[in-house]
Amino acid sequence: MSLNFRLPAAAALSMALFAGAAGAAETAASFTLPPLPYAANALEPAIDAQTMTLHHDKHHQAYVDNLNGKIKDFPALQGAKIETVMAQVSKYDAAVRNNGGGHYNHSLFWTIMAPVDKGGKPGAALQKRIAQDFKSQDEMVKQFSEMAGKNFGSGWTWLIVKPDGKLAITNTPNQDNPLMDVVQEKGTPILALDTWEHAYYLKYQNKRPEYVKAFWSVVNWNEVTKRYDQAAK
Repeated sequence: MSLNFRLPAAAALSMALFAGAAGAAETAASFTLPPLPYAANALEPAIDAQTMTLHHDKHHQAYVDNLNGKIKDFPALQGAKIETVMAQVSKYDAAVRNNGGGHYNHSLFWTIMAPVDKGGKPGAALQKRIAQDFKSQDEMVKQFSEMAGKNFGSGWTWLIVKPDGKLAITNTPNQDNPLMDVVQEKGTPILALDTWEHAYYLKYQNKRPEYVKAFWSVVNWNEVTKRYDQAAK
């Protein structure tokens, strides 16, 4: 036996409006959370699985959600590349700067790490550039680690390719990055370290230097080299 019935007009209208709103929200989601390129526990013991899960699934997802929430205020964000948004971030408000930066920074951060002994080593051109600008890779690591250790409060430490082709190490506060048109020292990031406490506090508590030291065991030099080669062209 078939049952034929009609929804009351008000209910039908409500469902249609809900479907329309859901469709609009789906369309407005211009930015998405990239999956981790490895399992959450793949970077242990340097970075524990619980920290990775919270950092990626909660913190990064929040930046993505908040950034998508700004599309209604700034339609130019729809379909825009995050690198383009960063380069023109002065056109937007503080929420786009903070959440857009959080999205770009973390998207890069996940890729420049790899499981212990899987990250390779710097390519020939990058090795040569490091030697020219820092004398040695050990010296570059030392200077980078020192910068990360003294980055006050929450922020990021970067190895960048400057417009003149040279490498430099720089710190930014909060979720700023060297692509932004509002920062003093600009360049193309090829290596990044998150020095916000949420990146390390569960395992290292207040011992940031230990976190920084452990980070070098999971650097994905293959990816860093690829980014350097692209930036140096």
